[in-house]
Amino acid sequence: MTGVEEERLLTTGEFARRGLLSPKALRLYDRQGLLPPDLVDPATGYRYYRAGRLATARLIARLRGLDMPLATVAEVLALPGPAAAERVAAYWAAVERRTVSQRALAEHLRVQLSGLEGIDEMYRIEQREVPEQLVLTEQRRAKPQDLDEWIPAATARLEAIAAGHGGVAAAPFVIYHGEVNEDNDGPVEVCVPIDPARAEGLTAAHRTEPAHREAYTTITKAQVEYPQILSAYDAVCAWMEQAGTRRTGPGREVYFADWASAAPADEVCDIAFPVGA
Repeated sequence: MTGVEEERLLTTGEFARRGLLSPKALRLYDRQGLLPPDLVDPATGYRYYRAGRLATARLIARLRGLDMPLATVAEVLALPGPAAAERVAAYWAAVERRTVSQRALAEHLRVQLSGLEGIDEMYRIEQREVPEQLVLTEQRRAKPQDLDEWIPAATARLEAIAAGHGGVAAAPFVIYHGEVNEDNDGPVEVCVPIDPARAEGLTAAHRTEPAHREAYTTITKAQVEYPQILSAYDAVCAWMEQAGTRRTGPGREVYFADWASAAPADEVCDIAFPVGA
């Protein structure tokens, strides 16, 4: 190297220090192609960096401060400013959604491990009268891992049929006719209510859901995830037991909100059980 080159370049130690990186991190980012040196001395193997790249080094350090994976860091570095900002915003929105979900899971585990202690404080249980409904129906056996795909798909199929009979008349709901967990597979039934007065010519599977009284609690989108959703079921069951209320039908999930547009903390679903008057 010439004297001029040495004046314009920084050693790895100085570059790491001024770039807010540890030497170990700088070596890692070199291997990953995120921050390769500008010059490697062929005689000594020493690596040198231009001072102008300190801004990139500091950006990487701050992105890693968000626990951003290296692959995502590489995506951000490859994008122009506005697009990079959008990618960071999208990444952080996903982190916040995951945090809300993890918080709900932690609460579920705390309740389960404490023998349901405090569950009555987590969920408000209410009662309501539900009128008789004519429902389009689709049923199958399913494990927990099947539900995230099957329930929306079945609901969409039934809503498409409902469109030919005046549209969806009330909130769709999912009935669990048997336990659904790692060892049991239901069966599970998706129901979409329609107006009986518009049912002429209906050939798709349908039935009448009897009028009933039900006990229910409302949960957020994050709480719908399995297994934390089980705490809501436990809460309603615990309330029924304490109140001496008889259960008269299987548990169900009533989806009253637009799932796609809902944020993790938005209320979207009622966990309900038909009960005696």
